[in-house]
Amino acid sequence: MRKIAPFLRTLICYLFIVLFIYAAVSKLMDFENFQIQLAQSPLLSAYAGFISYAVIIVEILIVLLLCIKRTQQIGLYASYGLMLAFTVYIYLIINYSDFVPCSCGGILEKLGWTEHLIFNLVFVGLAVIAIYMGRTAIYQKTKRKLFVTFFAISIVSIGSVILLFLTSEHIIKQENNFTRRYLQHPIIEEKAIDLGANSYYFTGYENNTLYLGNYTAPLVLTSVDTNTDQIVSKKIDLDYKDHPFKSIMMRVKNGSFYLYDGTVPVIYKGKLTNLHAETISLNDAFFNQLVVIDSIKFAIRTQSSTTNTQILGKLNLNKQPKIELISTILEKQIDGVFDTDGLLVSDSYTNDLVYTYYYRNQFIVMDQALHIKHKLNTIDTTYQAKIEVSHLSDGKNKMSAPPLLVNKKMVAHRHLLFNISKLMGKFESQKQWKQVDVIDVYRTDRRHYIGSFTVQHREENKLSDFLVTDSHFYALIGNELIVYKLKPAITDQFKTGKAENL
Repeated sequence: MRKIAPFLRTLICYLFIVLFIYAAVSKLMDFENFQIQLAQSPLLSAYAGFISYAVIIVEILIVLLLCIKRTQQIGLYASYGLMLAFTVYIYLIINYSDFVPCSCGGILEKLGWTEHLIFNLVFVGLAVIAIYMGRTAIYQKTKRKLFVTFFAISIVSIGSVILLFLTSEHIIKQENNFTRRYLQHPIIEEKAIDLGANSYYFTGYENNTLYLGNYTAPLVLTSVDTNTDQIVSKKIDLDYKDHPFKSIMMRVKNGSFYLYDGTVPVIYKGKLTNLHAETISLNDAFFNQLVVIDSIKFAIRTQSSTTNTQILGKLNLNKQPKIELISTILEKQIDGVFDTDGLLVSDSYTNDLVYTYYYRNQFIVMDQALHIKHKLNTIDTTYQAKIEVSHLSDGKNKMSAPPLLVNKKMVAHRHLLFNISKLMGKFESQKQWKQVDVIDVYRTDRRHYIGSFTVQHREENKLSDFLVTDSHFYALIGNELIVYKLKPAITDQFKTGKAENL
């Protein structure tokens, strides 16, 4: 046995040398993909940048230690520690994670998680055998000292991986450094419906029926039966038509439709059953955005006549005065107009209102009375709007350079905010970004990033509008209405009002 031991120990050293050279070279040859894979790991997402370099450097250093006879024992201890860390990593993935792409390259990428765990355990065992064989010839360590060394290395390796797991999850979900976590199969395409035009937008959803408005035919309401795919378009009849309309929009809620133009300003209301619209508000307030709260209450965004800045307010048709403006919600950074620009949406389930800025990483959650409940952030780091504004001689402001668009389009549903982001995160593929729209998902009841998913472009057509229900994600892309089924990665996050373990 003593004659075989040196040969066996040398053979094990060569195996580790081949393994780590192969692993390091594989990572270096596809380094961008390696970083992207690490960024999706629930254990390593927040540290993907550092770890992507550190792992390769450590593997190369271990190879050098194993190649020099005087440092082989140190190299074997390092091999044991690294392989044990990899083993714990895979164990946590198998038992505590629903998804994580493999961060290995080449042949090892083809292994399943169980096979990969066994592979690592074999090499952990080989390291232990080689270290035991070299203890007398190199260091004359006693069995007790050998056990203490193994124990110390094991604690450091296991503890480091567990610490990375705990801290990375906290950073990604609550203190994100702009590293996206892509959810595993959150939506599955079911069907595509040809609408014949690309000028539609969503106005509402009721009783398994989608309602669409049309920018080029603003008085036409189109309904799509989600069960039969039947499409019906009907023209709305107004009680008075001779207004100087500039921007007619439509919303559907609780069996009624609302037609409005804030430049007139006018609001019509009608029943979905007959499509005749009666004027319910005329010249009460100019506005550039409107959200229907109920049949007599509306949340609006307008421009203050005193400060010329964007401001949110309430319109109550049964109250005097009908308008109440609240100047403390939107926060001015530069000019109070472009820097506060954003989109006001409502959560039909909670009735909360959410205002998301276009040019900075913040959204504001409010109740129906416009009382602020939360000020939360998106995962990017653009806290200050990056815009340049010129002040014209007539008192108007104008953008003097293209702005950095952060958030494009938002939908709120069941305490979740779905946001089309326009900024590429860390370790993401620029090529992929040209082919998809990226949607980040956040909770609106607390600071929590759920994850992200992509919607594929169809030919050269991008996502123009979307709507979320309890079971489906509906997307308008080009001339098509694309129907996606929501999977548990999303639906499990919907808050039902009962106690949840989140």
